[in-house]
Amino acid sequence: MKAVCFHQFGGPEVLEIVDLPDPHPGPGQVRIAVRAAGVNPSDWMKRQGLMDKELPQTMGYEAAGVVDELGEGVTDVSVGDRVFGFSAEGAAQAELAVLSHYAPVPPSLDFPGAAALPAAIETATRALDQLGVVSDSTLLVNGASGSVGSAAVQLAVARGARVIGTAGPANHAYLRSLGAEPVAYGEGLVERVRALAPDGVDTALDVAGSGVLPELIGLAGAPEHVVTIADFGGAQEYGVKFSSGDAGRALHALAEIGGLIDAGRFSLPIARTFPLTEAAEAHRFGEGGHVRGKLVLVVDSPAHTGRVGQGV
Repeated sequence: MKAVCFHQFGGPEVLEIVDLPDPHPGPGQVRIAVRAAGVNPSDWMKRQGLMDKELPQTMGYEAAGVVDELGEGVTDVSVGDRVFGFSAEGAAQAELAVLSHYAPVPPSLDFPGAAALPAAIETATRALDQLGVVSDSTLLVNGASGSVGSAAVQLAVARGARVIGTAGPANHAYLRSLGAEPVAYGEGLVERVRALAPDGVDTALDVAGSGVLPELIGLAGAPEHVVTIADFGGAQEYGVKFSSGDAGRALHALAEIGGLIDAGRFSLPIARTFPLTEAAEAHRFGEGGHVRGKLVLVVDSPAHTGRVGQGV
């Protein structure tokens, strides 16, 4: 099978399309013929050598496609079913991928739309769970217009929370459409938030990592009311929880999101799609910043020829 891989750390140019042996699912896993795979900022961190140090490495933790092989004990899906989910091996950007956690693709979504979901909804749900966001509470999301931020906004609104979100002025109408009250980031943030919530907020989620943890702590009342997914150093300095999957992932989000999507209460826009062979260009585009929505690699390859569910 064809897969995205790199043999040295560096810029997007180190990414290659290589031939790898076909993977096979273990107990409780499924293999899919990949139709689309998500691209995330963690991908370029990995490519730069800021995560795992081993070489070579494959790429991609989320994908959607058609089940073509079942692992031992799998009874909840069948060959030919459309599913999306996580590749624990980090090898989802390929013609074939083994998913360790998965759920049915919501009927209203195509494969790129489904491939965009796993990382964003798991990260957002995990952070909301850690903050204890509930109905009638007020949440501030710093960096609310990106994929994780917009997922957090919608999931918090679905829980019945009031959401205030920071974003550039060009994204304020978008945040309103998601149910958030937008404020501009930058100098004067605290005053703008207090104009909407004079007593501050109950909780705050930092998605942007823009150095505003002291301001978020002041607005939320204490470090334990703030979670960041983007500022590890600041979390250590100010006593804020840094949310990562190491402490347990919110995998229940995969099964729960379909109901919200079918009810018209959740959507995650696709900023742009790229062929699998243009993974390097997807990295360049994403690293340019200010992408609203997800980047997705689309797979259309000989690996799909003759597979059950082709054309679904």
